[in-house]
Amino acid sequence: MILPRYHIAASRIPGAGKGLFLDEAVAAGSLVTAPDDIRKVYKWTDIEALPDAAQLLPATVRWFEDRYTVSPEWPDECYINHAFEPNGLWHLGFVFALADLCAGAEITVDYRHLLAPGQREDFDDTVTGRAIIGYDWRESLRATTAQLHALMSAA
Repeated sequence: MILPRYHIAASRIPGAGKGLFLDEAVAAGSLVTAPDDIRKVYKWTDIEALPDAAQLLPATVRWFEDRYTVSPEWPDECYINHAFEPNGLWHLGFVFALADLCAGAEITVDYRHLLAPGQREDFDDTVTGRAIIGYDWRESLRATTAQLHALMSAA
Protein backbone atom coordinates (compact mmCIF):
# COMPACT_ATOMS: atom_id res chain seq x y z
CA MET A 1 0.00 0.00 0.00
CA ILE A 2 1.41 3.35 -1.04
CA LEU A 3 0.10 6.08 1.25
CA PRO A 4 0.81 9.41 -0.52
CA ARG A 5 -0.49 10.15 -4.00
CA TYR A 6 2.06 8.95 -6.55
CA HIS A 7 2.67 7.95 -10.14
CA ILE A 8 4.96 5.55 -11.98
CA ALA A 9 7.20 7.08 -14.66
CA ALA A 10 10.61 6.70 -16.28
CA SER A 11 13.24 6.68 -13.52
CA ARG A 12 15.84 9.42 -13.29
CA ILE A 13 18.36 6.73 -12.33
CA PRO A 14 20.26 5.60 -15.44
CA GLY A 15 19.26 2.09 -16.47
CA ALA A 16 16.63 1.71 -13.74
CA GLY A 17 13.56 1.54 -16.00
CA LYS A 18 10.56 2.94 -14.15
CA GLY A 19 10.40 4.60 -10.74
CA LEU A 20 7.83 5.59 -8.13
CA PHE A 21 7.35 9.37 -7.85
CA LEU A 22 5.47 11.38 -5.24
CA ASP A 23 2.58 13.60 -6.35
CA GLU A 24 2.54 15.38 -2.98
CA ALA A 25 5.06 16.46 -0.37
CA VAL A 26 5.85 14.00 2.43
CA ALA A 27 7.34 15.01 5.79
CA ALA A 28 10.42 13.29 7.23
CA GLY A 29 9.43 10.24 9.26
CA SER A 30 6.14 9.74 7.40
CA LEU A 31 5.18 6.35 6.04
CA VAL A 32 5.46 6.13 2.29
CA THR A 33 4.54 2.45 1.88
CA ALA A 34 3.19 -0.25 4.18
CA PRO A 35 2.70 -3.97 3.55
CA ASP A 36 -0.90 -4.81 2.73
CA ASP A 37 -1.19 -8.08 0.81
CA ILE A 38 1.34 -10.64 1.96
CA ARG A 39 -0.25 -13.97 1.14
CA LYS A 40 2.72 -16.25 1.58
CA VAL A 41 6.32 -16.06 2.68
CA TYR A 42 9.05 -18.47 1.62
CA LYS A 43 12.35 -19.55 3.12
CA TRP A 44 15.31 -18.62 0.93
CA THR A 45 16.14 -22.29 0.32
CA ASP A 46 12.57 -22.85 -0.96
CA ILE A 47 12.94 -20.00 -3.47
CA GLU A 48 16.33 -21.29 -4.64
CA ALA A 49 14.75 -24.72 -5.23
CA LEU A 50 12.04 -23.39 -7.55
CA PRO A 51 12.59 -24.36 -11.21
CA ASP A 52 12.19 -20.71 -12.29
CA ALA A 53 14.17 -19.21 -9.37
CA ALA A 54 16.45 -17.13 -11.61
CA GLN A 55 13.45 -15.41 -13.21
CA LEU A 56 11.75 -14.84 -9.83
CA LEU A 57 14.72 -13.24 -8.03
CA PRO A 58 13.98 -9.69 -9.27
CA ALA A 59 10.49 -10.04 -7.72
CA THR A 60 11.76 -11.48 -4.42
CA VAL A 61 11.92 -9.33 -1.26
CA ARG A 62 13.10 -10.17 2.26
CA TRP A 63 10.65 -9.08 4.97
CA PHE A 64 12.16 -10.60 8.09
CA GLU A 65 14.80 -13.15 9.06
CA ASP A 66 14.80 -15.83 6.34
CA ARG A 67 11.31 -15.09 4.97
CA TYR A 68 10.67 -13.64 1.52
CA THR A 69 7.77 -12.82 -0.74
CA VAL A 70 7.71 -13.41 -4.47
CA SER A 71 5.57 -10.95 -6.45
CA PRO A 72 5.96 -11.60 -10.19
CA GLU A 73 2.85 -9.47 -10.84
CA TRP A 74 4.93 -6.39 -9.84
CA PRO A 75 2.71 -4.24 -7.64
CA ASP A 76 3.55 -0.52 -7.79
CA GLU A 77 5.78 -0.78 -4.67
CA CYS A 78 8.19 -2.77 -6.85
CA TYR A 79 9.04 0.43 -8.75
CA ILE A 80 10.95 1.82 -5.78
CA ASN A 81 14.54 1.81 -6.98
CA HIS A 82 17.87 1.29 -5.21
CA ALA A 83 20.24 3.96 -3.91
CA PHE A 84 23.14 3.71 -1.46
CA GLU A 85 22.01 7.14 -0.23
CA PRO A 86 18.24 6.64 -0.38
CA ASN A 87 15.47 9.05 0.56
CA GLY A 88 13.37 6.18 1.95
CA LEU A 89 14.16 3.83 4.83
CA TRP A 90 13.12 0.19 4.37
CA HIS A 91 12.28 -1.25 7.80
CA LEU A 92 10.46 -4.60 8.01
CA GLY A 93 8.58 -3.86 4.78
CA PHE A 94 7.61 -0.32 5.70
CA VAL A 95 9.23 2.60 3.87
CA PHE A 96 9.64 5.84 5.82
CA ALA A 97 10.68 9.20 4.36
CA LEU A 98 14.24 9.90 5.54
CA ALA A 99 13.85 13.64 4.94
CA ASP A 100 11.17 16.07 3.88
CA LEU A 101 10.36 15.04 0.31
CA CYS A 102 8.77 17.33 -2.24
CA ALA A 103 6.23 16.43 -4.88
CA GLY A 104 8.10 14.93 -7.81
CA ALA A 105 10.68 13.10 -5.66
CA GLU A 106 11.53 9.58 -6.82
CA ILE A 107 11.46 7.18 -3.87
CA THR A 108 14.57 5.06 -3.34
CA VAL A 109 15.65 2.53 -0.71
CA ASP A 110 18.84 0.58 -0.06
CA TYR A 111 18.23 -2.83 -1.64
CA ARG A 112 20.84 -4.46 0.61
CA HIS A 113 18.06 -4.74 3.24
CA LEU A 114 15.76 -6.59 0.80
CA LEU A 115 18.26 -9.17 -0.47
CA ALA A 116 19.35 -12.45 1.07
CA PRO A 117 22.60 -12.32 3.07
CA GLY A 118 25.44 -12.22 0.57
CA GLN A 119 23.09 -12.20 -2.43
CA ARG A 120 24.48 -9.96 -5.17
CA GLU A 121 21.96 -7.93 -7.15
CA ASP A 122 22.03 -8.59 -10.91
CA PHE A 123 23.18 -5.02 -11.52
CA ASP A 124 25.62 -2.64 -9.85
CA ASP A 125 24.71 0.75 -8.42
CA THR A 126 24.74 3.17 -11.36
CA VAL A 127 25.90 6.14 -9.27
CA THR A 128 28.88 4.48 -7.57
CA GLY A 129 29.49 1.37 -9.69
CA ARG A 130 29.54 -0.68 -6.47
CA ALA A 131 27.98 -4.11 -6.16
CA ILE A 132 24.70 -4.33 -4.22
CA ILE A 133 25.09 -7.25 -1.79
CA GLY A 134 22.48 -8.29 0.76
CA TYR A 135 23.08 -7.69 4.46
CA ASP A 136 22.88 -10.30 7.16
CA TRP A 137 19.43 -10.14 8.82
CA ARG A 138 20.73 -8.98 12.21
CA GLU A 139 22.97 -6.35 10.61
CA SER A 140 20.03 -5.06 8.55
CA LEU A 141 17.63 -4.99 11.50
CA ARG A 142 20.17 -3.24 13.75
CA ALA A 143 20.90 -0.58 11.11
CA THR A 144 17.30 0.16 10.12
CA THR A 145 16.08 0.17 13.73
CA ALA A 146 18.78 2.69 14.68
CA GLN A 147 17.94 4.85 11.64
CA LEU A 148 14.23 4.72 12.42
CA HIS A 149 14.84 5.59 16.07
CA ALA A 150 16.98 8.59 15.10
CA LEU A 151 14.42 9.68 12.50
CA MET A 152 11.50 9.48 14.96
CA SER A 153 13.48 11.17 17.74
CA ALA A 154 14.18 14.13 15.45
CA ALA A 155 10.58 14.44 14.25
